[in-house]
Amino acid sequence: MSKPTIAFCGMTHLGLNSAIAVADMGFPVVCFDPNAQLIATLNDSVMPVQEPGLDEMLAKNADRIRFTADLGDLVGCDVAYIAPDVPTDERGQSDLSPIRAIIDLVAANLNDAAILVVLCQVPPGFTRGLAFPADRLYYQVETLVFGCAIERARHPERYIIGCAEPDKPLPAAFVAVLAAAECPILPMRYESAELAKISINMCLVASVSVANTMAELCENIGADWSEIVPALKLDRRIGQYSYLKPGLGIAGGNLERDLTSVCNMAAEHGSDAGVVHAWISNSKHRKDWALRTLHEQLFQDNPNAELGVLGLTYKEDTHSIKNSPSLALLANIGQCSLKAYDPAIDFDPAWHPNGQNTTTPLAACQGVDAVAIMTPWGVFKDLAPAVIKNAMRGDLVLDPYAVLDGTTCAAAGLRRITLGKPAQ
Repeated sequence: MSKPTIAFCGMTHLGLNSAIAVADMGFPVVCFDPNAQLIATLNDSVMPVQEPGLDEMLAKNADRIRFTADLGDLVGCDVAYIAPDVPTDERGQSDLSPIRAIIDLVAANLNDAAILVVLCQVPPGFTRGLAFPADRLYYQVETLVFGCAIERARHPERYIIGCAEPDKPLPAAFVAVLAAAECPILPMRYESAELAKISINMCLVASVSVANTMAELCENIGADWSEIVPALKLDRRIGQYSYLKPGLGIAGGNLERDLTSVCNMAAEHGSDAGVVHAWISNSKHRKDWALRTLHEQLFQDNPNAELGVLGLTYKEDTHSIKNSPSLALLANIGQCSLKAYDPAIDFDPAWHPNGQNTTTPLAACQGVDAVAIMTPWGVFKDLAPAVIKNAMRGDLVLDPYAVLDGTTCAAAGLRRITLGKPAQ
């Protein structure tokens, strides 16, 4: 028996990774986007997003994947996923108008038996409000995490499925796709599934906030957060997969959106979201860590110091700069001169008037008074501290994510400052 044909509509980060992962599970996949120029680029095997393993998995499954801007190619599809990324503004508010537009476009061109699945994240109540037959309409919680998107799409922990009637069996074509991942399938009502995604992100934010709060205490009382983390990982109430790595606030857009959604829903219904407001405040405080540290350690004594910035994206292994701590630093650092390097994107002069792009990480260190490693790209781990010190004029390295080895930095004569530890 032939496998059902699966469509993914919206070739942004979510749609591309999800489509290629399903093709790798053995299904014929139609990748639709109304942007003909984007489709032409994809047909030339040029990806608009960066993810480890994405290009290789595409090449491996190229014979199962068709990129198209022709709505007529959707008619023969058994399951159609609505999968564009949902844009958010600077306040974490979602713009759902592009999602509604592509749903209207796709729904009008499906056959009468096709299943429509909303994969992109939407607020509770969205799916039930769509004008589409309820027995063929579902919501699926996406698993997207920038930097490991293809791995999570190919090997999800579980599928959370929103349904009009959770007690009824799922359609055979839809089950075929879900069963291929060999993970638990959790049907529930639309609103529960939509809120489940937000609930998951609330738990992640709680872990991040604990890590940031306690790591900052470590920096000031002589404790070392990296020594504490293993004890927490071994506690079954917390677990080995907890988000316990301190960072520079919450970034990327998705978690911020969910914090905003919960605050808005709480205000609308008279519920208390004080803890969520506290998480937002903690995130803003931690995002300023690099700026505060540079002023204390460098600029108050040397206002004309030059800075090298390694990393511009909000996290490693992605091209996204949404709410990037690095760009937040550049926006508030003042008029100092700086050199910047990122393996995924080039420095944009609009980010800082006195900045320049460099083509290697070592070039960004050349002649500067301090280096700030703002994104923990793997390539930065290959930089020898002694080589960095020889390239620099000064000796200060901000290494919030502990990319470099502290002992080796000290031996090289670098003053390395990292999150969760007292300054060396």
